[in-house]
Amino acid sequence: MLYHLFTWLKNEFNLPGSGLFQFLTFRIAMAVLLSLLIATVYGKRIIIYLQKKQIGESVRDLGLEGQMQKKGTPTMGGIIILLSIFIPTLLFANLDKVYIRLMILCTVWLGIIGFLDDLLKIRARKAAQQKGEAYKKKDSDGLAGISKIIGQIGLGIIIGATLYFSNAVTVEREVIGTTYQKQAEEKFAKDSTIFSRNIDGVEKRYVTVKTPITTIPFVKNHEFNYSKLISWIGSGAEKYTWIVYIFIVTLIITAVSNGANLTDGLDGLAAGVSAIIGIGIGLFVYVSGNYKFADYLNIMYIPNLGELSIFVAAFVGACIGFLWYNAYPAQVFMGDTGSLALGGIIASLAIIVRKELLIPIFCGIFLVENLSVIIQVSYFKYTKKKYGEGRRVFLMSPLHHHYQKRGYHENKIAIRFWIITVLLVIASIATLKMR
Repeated sequence: MLYHLFTWLKNEFNLPGSGLFQFLTFRIAMAVLLSLLIATVYGKRIIIYLQKKQIGESVRDLGLEGQMQKKGTPTMGGIIILLSIFIPTLLFANLDKVYIRLMILCTVWLGIIGFLDDLLKIRARKAAQQKGEAYKKKDSDGLAGISKIIGQIGLGIIIGATLYFSNAVTVEREVIGTTYQKQAEEKFAKDSTIFSRNIDGVEKRYVTVKTPITTIPFVKNHEFNYSKLISWIGSGAEKYTWIVYIFIVTLIITAVSNGANLTDGLDGLAAGVSAIIGIGIGLFVYVSGNYKFADYLNIMYIPNLGELSIFVAAFVGACIGFLWYNAYPAQVFMGDTGSLALGGIIASLAIIVRKELLIPIFCGIFLVENLSVIIQVSYFKYTKKKYGEGRRVFLMSPLHHHYQKRGYHENKIAIRFWIITVLLVIASIATLKMR
């Protein structure tokens, strides 16, 4: 909003200083600062409000050290994260850009799903207390699992359909050699447009691409067209690419969102991991949204993407600011209100910047947390059916609880998972030149 206001003031009255809002770097810095301010200063007020309303965490005794001390700690702190992302984005971003609108939708959509899940759990606990019964946390207390999945699928369909069909979503790639027209026609199909651009005194030819392509890490000719997945069907199969693309987008958003939700089990773990991942994605967004950096790194330039750096800056600031109260010993938990949104935001950003194939690397912690639960449950069911008693691969799942059972302090586990995420993000960034 401030961006649009100062743009109008500059155009209409040439107000001194109003041109400052035209600089992306200034607005990125302001977004980070404001998100940190909201999370740390106003976050405390939200925590006090949650305490007054007795919106606290219910804890089952699972034999984990220090676990029962968390009982009654305010939950639904994800509201702090969502506000710290939402407000700076509204104030400093250009709201006309399709990517900004998509990420605002993603934040609000998953935030509402998580909020409803937390709210239903809290109501179940209070109902048990009014009856004078001991509250026993059950999966059925919150939003039904199928309802959450349907909500995530709905968001995936909207994001996938927008990215596929919107005319505002394109990428640009340099076409090398004298056969650029033929390359454009063969590689990118009929929706390609050829044009020239002068970069540092060198005239280069580019093609504007509407076809859904993504980046393959570690490969020199590193672009993959989703239409190739169904090319085996025969001539004309490419017109059904949208089905495959939307399905893959939906699958990624659902998987990463649930992975972040499972990771949110220790003080500061999910917020710290998400902040580190956000910094890595922010770098991808910035270089892919700048045609000079994109040309130097030989990656696809995505027009209008640079504006998304403001959203990413607010996201990182919100996660770091939330750690002020969520680091061990936590004064507030994010709950599903925050964790579902964090994962969905990370997945959506990776898809928009065409780096979704890097998700298994920079979201490695989310991946192993997901896999640990799948392996544990599958093996337990298999052994129970075969031997009459269920056996376990891990002492407890998700994986961070396995290490708790082995005697590691939760703070040490969280920090080591942060360090691993730093290494994974650096490895992902290295793929920009490692081809």
